[in-house]
Amino acid sequence: MKSILSVLVMVSFAISAQGLDRATFAGGCFWCMQPVFDNLPGVVSTRVGYTGGKTENPTYREVSTGSTGHAEAIEITFDPNKIKYRKLLDLFWRNIDPTTKDKQFADKGTQYRTAIYTHSAEQEKEAIASKVEMEKSGKFALAIVTEITPAKPFYAAEKYHQQYYKKEPEQYKRYKKGSGREAYLEKMWGH
Repeated sequence: MKSILSVLVMVSFAISAQGLDRATFAGGCFWCMQPVFDNLPGVVSTRVGYTGGKTENPTYREVSTGSTGHAEAIEITFDPNKIKYRKLLDLFWRNIDPTTKDKQFADKGTQYRTAIYTHSAEQEKEAIASKVEMEKSGKFALAIVTEITPAKPFYAAEKYHQQYYKKEPEQYKRYKKGSGREAYLEKMWGH
């Protein structure tokens, strides 16, 4: 059986060989992050899952306890010739509340923290610059607590979580509104 590290190396090599890149963001409930990136020109695919923790192949049930150390996250495969990483960062910032630690809107716990998981030194540099820009924008009354850290293994969430907004559109809309995310984004960014 292949180790998780060897599988990750093979996936990274396959993505690089195609001239593609990856971005990984944790923005609270992953259901709300996928629609943001799914239909962007240059985005090849997205998948939601778990990263940043210590448990291999965690389940939603395990992650939701907060005991695995993982955050709900989205992994985006994109063509850097068609969409820049900086554009993805900008969209990420405009779809979270970066001033709350270990929570996003109604969801509380380390699994709902916000984070940018970088896949290269260049991504780290761009992520830090974008965070500094957000801090200087004056848009937020509180300090930005979103972490920037090197990417760790990403584990895809169960199938029913993938593109949940398409599978259960009414439930998704109720969740987005009821959680407070929709009102916050409207107030902060007008969307």
